[in-house]
Amino acid sequence: MYKTVRIKSQLIILLLTLFALGAIAQRTSFTRQDTLRGSITPEREWWDLSYYHLSVKVDPQDSSVSGTNLIRYEVLTPKQLMQIDLQTPMKISKVTQNGEEIDFRRDGNVWYLSLKQEQNPGDTNELLVEFSGQPKVSRRPPWDGGVAWKTDAKGNPFIANANQGAGASLWWPCKDHPYDEPDSMLISVTFPDDLMDVSNGRLRSIEKNNDGTKTVNWFVANPINNYGVNFNIGKYAHWHETFKGEKGDLDCDFWVIDYNLEKAKEHFKQATMMLEAFEYWFGPYPFYEDGYKLVEVPYPGMEHQSSVTYGNGFRNGFTGRDISNSGWGEKFDFIIIHESGHEWFANNITYFDGADMWIHESFTNYSENLFVEYFWGKKAGGEYIRGSRLSINNDRPIVGVHGVNYSGSGDMYPKGANMLHTLRQMVDDDEKWRSILRGLNRDFYHQTVKTKEIEEYLIEHTGLPLDGFFRQYLYDVRIPIFEYALIDSKMRYRWGNVVPDFKMKTKVHINNEIHWLEPSRRWKELELDKKITSVEVDKDFYVASFELARLKD
Repeated sequence: MYKTVRIKSQLIILLLTLFALGAIAQRTSFTRQDTLRGSITPEREWWDLSYYHLSVKVDPQDSSVSGTNLIRYEVLTPKQLMQIDLQTPMKISKVTQNGEEIDFRRDGNVWYLSLKQEQNPGDTNELLVEFSGQPKVSRRPPWDGGVAWKTDAKGNPFIANANQGAGASLWWPCKDHPYDEPDSMLISVTFPDDLMDVSNGRLRSIEKNNDGTKTVNWFVANPINNYGVNFNIGKYAHWHETFKGEKGDLDCDFWVIDYNLEKAKEHFKQATMMLEAFEYWFGPYPFYEDGYKLVEVPYPGMEHQSSVTYGNGFRNGFTGRDISNSGWGEKFDFIIIHESGHEWFANNITYFDGADMWIHESFTNYSENLFVEYFWGKKAGGEYIRGSRLSINNDRPIVGVHGVNYSGSGDMYPKGANMLHTLRQMVDDDEKWRSILRGLNRDFYHQTVKTKEIEEYLIEHTGLPLDGFFRQYLYDVRIPIFEYALIDSKMRYRWGNVVPDFKMKTKVHINNEIHWLEPSRRWKELELDKKITSVEVDKDFYVASFELARLKD
């Protein structure tokens, strides 16, 4: 006879499952402009970027940006029509190649250049694009892309750009698709001479002009994603430190508004802690040639390559709040750790398509847990990441739609991190897991990658059958349910709420003893030599569990 049967809970699970399936079935419509922005069009695929020289004048008086972009590229196949991206209300005014002006036409945010010079495969060519305008103003950076035209507490201009989702073409003309990056870049910024600009890479020179402005030249020696290119203009103070890292001396430069210098020197010690922890977990900082910078800006922060931006008020947590709900988030400054973690996952390993954005955010969200573990222990790290589950919505898959610049659910942060934490439990070997994380950054060094490549890498190096695992956590919204029924010394168990080929070996505590089980969608049976009184799936696995029935012979 039945001792307990939880019918009400079963109904709730059924309703949640139906709701989740409905969420998966929802479709989003996309425009032609979405496709032009998010796909590798014929006008993009025939040429390969090698170098940008972006030269811009930033004018706080009228919130304008103007300048030129020299684009160097290699011809892959012989075509004459090139796509460059620049969003309204910005405009291209002139394009020249070899000193000869060429024709262009606009289609929304896309500009088609009709090249006159013959484009021969293997040739390296250049063209110069002149542009100007008042770029979109960001009302809520970095979530609302654009330029933030702010002032500091003393009324001085405090200006910065942030445009990951909307794209770099909000303010400068470029090949605005993540699959192709320049091998190096020179960034020249002109602005009022009583201020300072901090951009990516190393400062090469500062030039005084005759019109009350100055120009600073920053050189990036490594490949860089478009959205990572930034300018930050303000009344900055600066100091320099050296970090003794795995590849030798790493130059670390810190730029803050002048009146914040003393408290910043104390608070930014966490940057050194971050470098120590992440070099341990992920391998050497990926941009020794360009150095590491932490730059104060008038918004929360962003992962601009070698020029990580910071605006968290010199306090721990995120705006003073522990977003992990665990207490451990109060121990460190979320922005310093999270945005700097992107130097490994976003700037070193960069998504090939906007739909693959989870690669940036899941691994970097997971890095917060590893930072906590490095300094406060494995128990603390587990508590931190489990606490983040309260932020998971399970509203739509965390892989987006390819070819239209559409990323997945915001669950890519906490849910993606918990997926990786679950995978670590399956590996059940901390050194092996660390070698996999370091291997990712070594084997995909300075590359753009697709979701499938990361999946295949993890399958190969864990030795686990993870196809169904990734389909469940990346492409579905349901939480796997470990369903079981007890009959004295026997337990029947299976997976519910899962995709057809879902497999995951799972640590289950039965009568307070550890058992590794491999459930499937079909019932399996475990028999012990004594009555089973308690069953608990290990809490570090991101799954639900449900006792269907407890039976008595």
